[in-house]
Amino acid sequence: MPSNRRGRERSEARRPAFREVKRRLLVVCEGMLTEPQYITGLAGYLRNAILQITIPREQGDPRRLIELAKLNNHKAEQDARRSRDANLRFEEVWCVFDKDDHERFNDACQMAEDNGFNLAVSCPSFELWLLLHHRASPGPQHRDDVYEMLRREIPGYNKAVDFRMFAGGLDDAGDRAKRIDDHAREDGEARYVNPSTSMFRLVASMLKELKDNAPYKDWGWLHQALVELEE
Repeated sequence: MPSNRRGRERSEARRPAFREVKRRLLVVCEGMLTEPQYITGLAGYLRNAILQITIPREQGDPRRLIELAKLNNHKAEQDARRSRDANLRFEEVWCVFDKDDHERFNDACQMAEDNGFNLAVSCPSFELWLLLHHRASPGPQHRDDVYEMLRREIPGYNKAVDFRMFAGGLDDAGDRAKRIDDHAREDGEARYVNPSTSMFRLVASMLKELKDNAPYKDWGWLHQALVELEE
């Protein structure tokens, strides 16, 4: 009777290797240095094996960022269909930029909403989010003043970000940004008032798989933000 061992070996050789499914986030940033360095630094710090962050090199004003997000998201959809692999799609698309004095800011926000994209907007600047890691909200400020406040907290700061300098204040930053956001809603203020930053929502999404692990399970703002993102 012939042995079927060789056939069994061939079958096992053809068996596809196990591939851990990653949750893919596309993050398009206005800045070339500060925002990407912070986000990639946070991703590395979290050591979340099933989270993958993609940050394109292109940049631009808010409306241009939305267009770039559409292009990159569309390409991922095409790759997924071509490869018949749904895991190549982005689960979430985030656009990170400052409110500043951009003429097309409102158009960009509407365009993002129409495409189902998420926004991480800071007013007056991304440095506000960084500052909240070290101190409470400074109240309405010009972007230059926020920059100088951050330099007093981190001597030598020049737009380059080493996430280790912010890791210890991540919970404080999230809590402070969430409280600013809650107060603005309670007061019926328009979105993205000065000061405000919705970066805490993007950070919450990056922490999604880790939310029940110490110390994140005790971060109230994180769990509230995740509930709001699901709504």
